[in-house]
Amino acid sequence: MEREEKDLEIMNIFEAIDKRTSRRVYLGLELNDDQIQFLEKEIELINEKSGLTFLIIRNASTAFNSLIKTYGLFKNVKSVIVLSGNKKDNNLYEKIGYYGEMVVLKATQMGLATCWVGGTFDKNDKILGNINHDEKEIVCVITIGLAQDKKSFREESIKKIVRGKSQKVEDFYEADCEVLNWFTKGIEAVQKAPSAMNSQRVKIKYNDGIIKIFIPNDRKFDMVDLGIAKLHFELLARGKFDLGNNAIFHKK
Repeated sequence: MEREEKDLEIMNIFEAIDKRTSRRVYLGLELNDDQIQFLEKEIELINEKSGLTFLIIRNASTAFNSLIKTYGLFKNVKSVIVLSGNKKDNNLYEKIGYYGEMVVLKATQMGLATCWVGGTFDKNDKILGNINHDEKEIVCVITIGLAQDKKSFREESIKKIVRGKSQKVEDFYEADCEVLNWFTKGIEAVQKAPSAMNSQRVKIKYNDGIIKIFIPNDRKFDMVDLGIAKLHFELLARGKFDLGNNAIFHKK
């Protein structure tokens, strides 16, 4: 998996990581043509690089209309980014997390609101694109659109239901030496990474000069969370991880 920090605006990336938050209530407005074209270009580049099949859908509201599927967690959803890929790709979930979060951070830099969605939508809704479910899997979608600057009472209430207590920075790593500033910055970025139900299960070990990242991988979206965390750490620590769980980090 080729990874180049130039895909994101490094000077502004920490601001985007810091600003990003999950939004579930939108204004119900369509994205304009310029926003769509920019996102389509970014998605095209990601698909070429990763072998994934990302697709932006301008009006995917029907996939969020069923209370049975969404539990009423989302309101006024218009556009989504469908994150799918080849079922035979052994690294599919990790790549979905890594490259999906690229799109999230780009959207954040554009002033758009987003939310990772794993199960609370209708994967079989035809509005999500002509997906051959025998060959490809829709792993997640990202809702994307305009939202109020301040979270609504509805969102704050949902946040209390679905979000656990965030861990401290020091809870994300173990080290047998004094860590340098670049490592700490990477860990701070991991702390701010979205994860399923805010579980924050990713851990990083720094032993004998080697940095490894791992996750228990006993829950459905653990590897998605791993991919997201890898991107966050890489961007701030300036380097890249190998693919897979318990992967080694290579500092640039």
